[in-house]
Amino acid sequence: MSVNYSPIRERISRILSAAFVGISAGIMLCALSSSLNAQEIDILIKGGHLIDSKNNIDSKMDVAIANGKILKVASDIPVKGAKKIINADGMYVTPGLIDLHTHVFVGSKDGFADGFSSLSPDDITFKAGITTVVDAGTSGWRNFPLFKKQVIDRSSTRVLAFLNIAGSGMTGFPSEEDINDMDPHMTSLVIQQYPEIIVGVKLGHYRGSEWTPMDRSIEAGRIANVPLFLECHLPLLPLEGLLERMRPGDIYTHTYCTAVDRTCILDENGKLRQCVLDAQKKGIRFDVGHGGGMFHFAVAVPALKQGLFPDSFGSDLHRFSMNSGMKNMLDIMSKFLNMGMTIQDVISRATWNSANSIKRPDLGQLSEGADADIAILNVKKGSFGFIDASGARMNGDSKFEAEMTIRAGKIVWDQNGLAAQEWTKK
Repeated sequence: MSVNYSPIRERISRILSAAFVGISAGIMLCALSSSLNAQEIDILIKGGHLIDSKNNIDSKMDVAIANGKILKVASDIPVKGAKKIINADGMYVTPGLIDLHTHVFVGSKDGFADGFSSLSPDDITFKAGITTVVDAGTSGWRNFPLFKKQVIDRSSTRVLAFLNIAGSGMTGFPSEEDINDMDPHMTSLVIQQYPEIIVGVKLGHYRGSEWTPMDRSIEAGRIANVPLFLECHLPLLPLEGLLERMRPGDIYTHTYCTAVDRTCILDENGKLRQCVLDAQKKGIRFDVGHGGGMFHFAVAVPALKQGLFPDSFGSDLHRFSMNSGMKNMLDIMSKFLNMGMTIQDVISRATWNSANSIKRPDLGQLSEGADADIAILNVKKGSFGFIDASGARMNGDSKFEAEMTIRAGKIVWDQNGLAAQEWTKK
């Protein structure tokens, strides 16, 4: 009798094939694990409370850094092979902070664009835990290449930019409000030329009553597929009309303000205006934009109680704001912490939420393989005073302080020598 062995051979073949795949996978996993263990750790941060909203981490974790990248995040990473160990016990470890509203096109001219009113970013960022800033339209399509060459390419801080719809950026009146120089096509063309740097369009200063600047700014953003950053020094254009024209994902700054050149987000009864609630529901994002004159407790406290939390803590950093009621972005974060926001919520909005506002999911998070941009923060307890743009003081008992800032795997700020060797007298 003839026996058909084909089904038996096929079954044996499938079993052997599956076994081979399993063994191969095991060998590959072991090799990968050995490779990770063998790789030297440049910096190992031990024992800190990690807050990483992107990865839903809010607990004590270690962070290993190698070659400027996040190598590993785990509850207990062995210290063997680590070149430098940072003891972060009792501190918060977070992604590097993102300041969404700055003016850093520093130069020798008067004013902001290529001017003395702007600031060199490295002078103030790292000491506040900030690793990324976004310049708020100080340059336009005409002078962005100069800004890139003069500041962006020479800064250790990561500098991104909103491109002003005004062709030459913040050059002051009358050129900054010349509608003929507000070209949506040239603006979008330059944005598309530098997609790794330019993250949006900015409209800031216009004293006329025409909607053309707003329409052209939105058109530039539509073509380039980037958000509008509305600084809103537009005294003759009503808040309701501005918010109606803005698209989901567009950003409104100077939110908590009583300045005379804008309509307050609160009505005469201290309630959030319906147009603001509608904008929030639509997906408009709200930035603080503190500056030297654009933040008031009288607006912020009731707005927070009614649910209008900031999506980002833009400082509106420039030469005249940095020594006023606004010291830096950590000062702003401390104000909102003392107004009732949780530490977790404040840090989330200063990191991952800000990264989402500018469509940069590679930032504001500490996934393995991401750039090692890290802030180690202390929350000091005591008696502190915080000042708004009107000179009003709010007392508080908590204050953020940057212990260490790491940018692309390098320690660029070390407040109390966490990474330094202890000096001993010989």
